[in-house]
This record gives sequence, C-alpha cells and structure tokens, in this order.
Amino acid sequence: MDTVRVLAPSGMLGAGWDHATIERGIALGADVITIDAGSTDSGPYYLGSASPKTAAEAVARDLRSLLTAAAGADIPVIVGSCGTSGTDRGVDWVAGIAAEVLAEEGLDLAVARIYSEQDAAGLKEHLGAGRIHPLPPLGELRAETLESCTHIVGAMGHEPIVDALRAGAQVVLAGRATDTAVAAAYPLLRGMPAGPTWHAAKIVECGGQCTSNPRAGGVLATIDAGGFTIEPLDPAVSCTPLSVAAHMLYETANPFEMREPAGTLDVRDARYTAIDDRRVRVEGSRFHVADQYTIKLEGARITGYETVSFSAIRDPGILADLDAWARLMRTMITQRVGQTLGLADGDYAFDLRLYGHNAVLDELEPETGPPREVGVMLLVNAPDQATATAVAKVANPLLLHLPTPGMDYLPSFAFPFSPAEIERGAAYEFVLNHVVDCTDPAELFRTELGEKTRA
Repeated sequence: MDTVRVLAPSGMLGAGWDHATIERGIALGADVITIDAGSTDSGPYYLGSASPKTAAEAVARDLRSLLTAAAGADIPVIVGSCGTSGTDRGVDWVAGIAAEVLAEEGLDLAVARIYSEQDAAGLKEHLGAGRIHPLPPLGELRAETLESCTHIVGAMGHEPIVDALRAGAQVVLAGRATDTAVAAAYPLLRGMPAGPTWHAAKIVECGGQCTSNPRAGGVLATIDAGGFTIEPLDPAVSCTPLSVAAHMLYETANPFEMREPAGTLDVRDARYTAIDDRRVRVEGSRFHVADQYTIKLEGARITGYETVSFSAIRDPGILADLDAWARLMRTMITQRVGQTLGLADGDYAFDLRLYGHNAVLDELEPETGPPREVGVMLLVNAPDQATATAVAKVANPLLLHLPTPGMDYLPSFAFPFSPAEIERGAAYEFVLNHVVDCTDPAELFRTELGEKTRA
C-alpha cells in the first residue's frame, strides 16, 4: 500500500460522536478505524477494581457506529485498553457488548481478544532474573508489592495487535495498550515507515483534540513514505500547524520524544505545513529502535476504605479566618475520635479540603481575600469501612456547628444530602511504574479468536 488512512473518531470509546463524521471518514477512504477505550487519567480505582468508567449503553452506541461502518467498508476496527484499565475483565466486558451489537446488526466479523493482565507469580520470576526495572520516581520493585496488587496489566505495543490482524481478526479488542500502538498497528502492518506512523498515531490518539474544535468529532490521518497528512472529519473544523504540533506536548515529559516499547519517536526535525485551511502535512519524524524491548507495568492495590462528608459555609465570621477554623477543625476531629472511638493517628487518616479556598492550588493560589462561600469536604480513610464511617459520624456535629474560638454564638452550616456520610468503598493507589525486559513483544500477552459473552 502506498498510503494508509487511519480514522480516529474520538479520544475514548463511550465518549460519543456524530455518526456523520464516521461516514465522512469512510468516504475519504479510511483503511482502519482505531480508538482508545481506557486511561489512567481517572485514577487507580478502575484498575484496582477492574471496573469501567464508561456506561455500557455509551460503549454499545459507539461500537454500533464503528462496527456497522467498518463492516460496510470491509476495514478492521481496533480498540485498545478495553474497560478503561485493560484488565481481562475489561476486555471481556467490551467483547460481550460487541457480540450483542454484532448479533443485533446481523454482522459476522472475526473478533480477537488480546489479554494483558499479568500474574504476580510470573512477574516475580522476571523480578528475580533482574528483568524488571523502575521508572522515575519509583525505586526498586519488591516482590511483596506485586503480591499486594489486586490487578496488574502490561501496556502492549503494536506487535500483538498486528499478530491478531494477520490471524484474520476484523475486530481487535485489546487489553492495556499504549494509546499510540492502537493507531500505529495497521499502518506498520501495511509497511508504512515507523517515524511518520508513530507520530501520526500520537497526534490522532485523542481524536479531535488536535483540531480547532475538539468537540466536533475525530480526524483522519493519511500516512505515506514521506510523512502524514491530518484533517478533521467535520468539514467545519480545521487543523493548523500549531494545533497539530501542540499535541506532542500532551502527556509527554519531553515534547520532542516519546518512548514506546520498541523504541523512541523523535520529532525534533518534524516540519508542520498547512496544505490548506483545514489540513496539515507533517514530515521529518523519525523512530529510533531501542536496544532492549520493554513492556510497562501498571498495578494498583487497596489502601483502605473511604467515607466522605460534605458541608457548606457562608458565615462571614468563619470565612474571615478560614484557615484558623480549619486548623481547629482538624484538632477537634482528632480529639473527638480519640475520646469516642479510642483511635490513634495511625489507625485512620482524614483530609479536610476547602473548596472555594485553596482546595485546588493550595499554597500556590495567587488570589487573596476571604471567599463568599466554601464547600468543606471531609475524606476519611481507614482499614475497614465501618471505622471510616464511624470517624465521619464523630465529625458530623463539627461539620455542622463548629465555631471559631472568638465567636460567641453557635453557627450553622449546611449538609447538601442526608445522610451526611457517603461510603465510597475501597480506595486504591498505583504502586507500579516499572518495565519488563522482553525478548518477544508478545510474550506477556494472550490472544483468543472467537466469540465471548459479556462478563
């Protein structure tokens, strides 16, 4: 193939789009449809619990749009990081929804599921052999950390996806994958050069984010031997050299480099040229193959159980010296919990956040002066749910009536809901930011062809 056209409808499966933009991409000659379905942006809960952040109905709606269009054009569909975090359960969840859509639409497409979840025992063997290395800011990995994780995934490169396509898959549902691998796989399979392919994949990973109106739909990237061209799928939207080049700043530590399992994309010499008022041509991108192929690990574990309360303050006497009130609140909660529940500081933890007063930027907040109103959020973490809720209940009267030392009356604040305590369940933290040295790009992954009912 002299060119490969990659249609990227959105930055995430389940986000939604106008199906007309998909039809336009097909009319422009799309050779493959690719979309990411996951991220770590929303925190460790989705990996730790193997739960999706998207609604099944939204995923079904988007899959219907993609699968019917792809079937009509006889082109493949590739979905990466299924179920938000790319766990095995997430892949099966998306596969089940896809099976229902295919059945309802009367479509018969070969579906491949690529599983990326890792077993702690197997990883401990890699660790013992010296094949696992930390990425900053984490240090050397301990076997106990692997054992503490509820779920661990490896972020695959393009190779397992290519293998699935070669095996005849028309729909590839992948576990955790790099965002760019999802879009790079088909062009690389068809012989496109690595530099333009990986750069184009980076630009299209978030759909229309590289355009003048990110809400209007996705983009089409046309990759060839000398570079790539990118254009929006909505005729009223534009790509500019600035909007395209700027996406290399997105989620990268270095705006000129981006590491993939197989090597590093280098865009130092890339040139961005406007073809017209809507399309941009990019040339000069390079890809440096790494001496060692590596797979990044992501893992999450439970850190305790959380209960949250929320109150609102508009009393000018409190707001005049809110920091002093917050210090008193922290002291009073600690004292009351010790007196009532007999808990010491190490038995639980809590966070008091003042929304409307430095809750976002803390000491970096440039604005000064008392706020007009403030939302007070109490977040309690304890080894079990009952203890977290008990601490929040002890704090309840303080969140409703605590005066400052200088006040001669009892103020009243406002809880926005009843009961005032909401149990959030298990809380998780990311504990893995490490890579595994691999001799085979597919050795940590498992591929299955065939139907799978929804998990």
